[in-house]
Amino acid sequence: MTLRMYNSLSREKEEFVPLRPDAVHMYVCGPTVYDHAHLGHGKTYVNFDIVARYLRYLGYRVLYVQNITDVGHILDTGEDRMVKGARRENVHPMELAETYTRSYFYDMDRLNVVRPNISPRATGHIPEMIAQIQALLDRGHAYEVDGTVYFYVASDPDYGKLSGRNVEESLAGTRVEAREEKRHPADFALWKRAEPEHVMRWPSPWGEGYPGWHIECSVMSTKYLGQPFDIHGGGVENKFPHHECEIAQAECATGEAFARYWLHNGMLMIRGEEMHKSLGNFVTLDQAFEMWDPLVIRFFVLLSHYRGPIDFTQEAVEAAGKGLGRLHAAIAAVRRRLETAPEGEAPEGVTTTLERARGAFEESMNDDFGTPGAVAALFDLTREVNTLLSSDEPLSRGALEAIDAAYRRMAGDALGVLPDDLEEKALGEGLTADLVETLIAIRADLRANKQWALADSIRDRLSALGVQLKDASEGTTWTIA
Repeated sequence: MTLRMYNSLSREKEEFVPLRPDAVHMYVCGPTVYDHAHLGHGKTYVNFDIVARYLRYLGYRVLYVQNITDVGHILDTGEDRMVKGARRENVHPMELAETYTRSYFYDMDRLNVVRPNISPRATGHIPEMIAQIQALLDRGHAYEVDGTVYFYVASDPDYGKLSGRNVEESLAGTRVEAREEKRHPADFALWKRAEPEHVMRWPSPWGEGYPGWHIECSVMSTKYLGQPFDIHGGGVENKFPHHECEIAQAECATGEAFARYWLHNGMLMIRGEEMHKSLGNFVTLDQAFEMWDPLVIRFFVLLSHYRGPIDFTQEAVEAAGKGLGRLHAAIAAVRRRLETAPEGEAPEGVTTTLERARGAFEESMNDDFGTPGAVAALFDLTREVNTLLSSDEPLSRGALEAIDAAYRRMAGDALGVLPDDLEEKALGEGLTADLVETLIAIRADLRANKQWALADSIRDRLSALGVQLKDASEGTTWTIA
């Protein structure tokens, strides 16, 4: 089976063939750190964490670059998001950037999103941006007016190839500054002159100013990944104008292709509506984590394909939590059995079951990172594992180790839904494995003394908590329902 991914540039699924046989270079547009990350960020970066994880699962060395935007992301009002956020909190923009960069990575850590190999900041790459802007000026793709440099979209015959828009159509659905100084209304700023009150400013050949948002990603991606590189990812809302402009700048500055595969993830919806502060449905990740375990939110994201939208509702997240609980319970039960399992190799039946599960898992993941099918393969495996665990014949150590290794590989390495504190999560709050074992020992004493009612009471109360006991000649075992 070969990995195929939907390339937004070609608008079809393509076999993935990286530039280097054993390595993948990947860039994803990172957050603008003017406020706390929200659920939409969570979906985006879980989605692309899966891409990076699965490429590593397949054996590739992945160089994953995800930037931090700390200047130049302009609002509809023409104001820099960082400047507006700094004024809101009465701090310097760089202090704001430090605060919310730390907050972002803390949230991502809780979602079990592996940190990028490189997280470059826009403010740390001003000289490189100036150099690329100068190259565009030299090649006739940009022009300067009173300290502001614009990209001339009419100079690029390929402008619009990602979004499918021509120059005239590109005016629809994007911010366009009504400036008489532009040659064309769709031209966009590569460098903006700084007004006297603007805090964030750097010297340049065109006077003091600051970079536009689009030039930042063109520069930071190619600086660390080369040009062309393998994969560029981001939210579908950034396909136009941001990603379209990235392509134009990078390719016009060098004459070389920019990125070979473009991946776009779908939007997060709140009960059928896009999440916006103005609608009152805006939820930060920190607020969400007060209601649900971060891994449950991650698992919820994986139940939908990355390219599609996902509707975030309390009912859907709680259902995801129950499903993840069943998965965790089976894995925890396997690991507990390892402590007392008889020696022996994994029998052919277990090996066949695991190979079948791995095949179904990889078939789904190889089809454009199909996490819903991959999760379904894990649930199918879990049903078979639970049947094996409830059998009167105990599983050998080799069988249990093989099952545990399969879960670690698929649910852990590839999907990132296995926590370090698996036992506690599987049992739920207020219940520990030691406590369950203690109650089982007390019940055994009660049964030995023929105190059947009390023994049955312990069994029934554990059952109400989701702990199922199975009595056998060699003792009592337990699983989580």
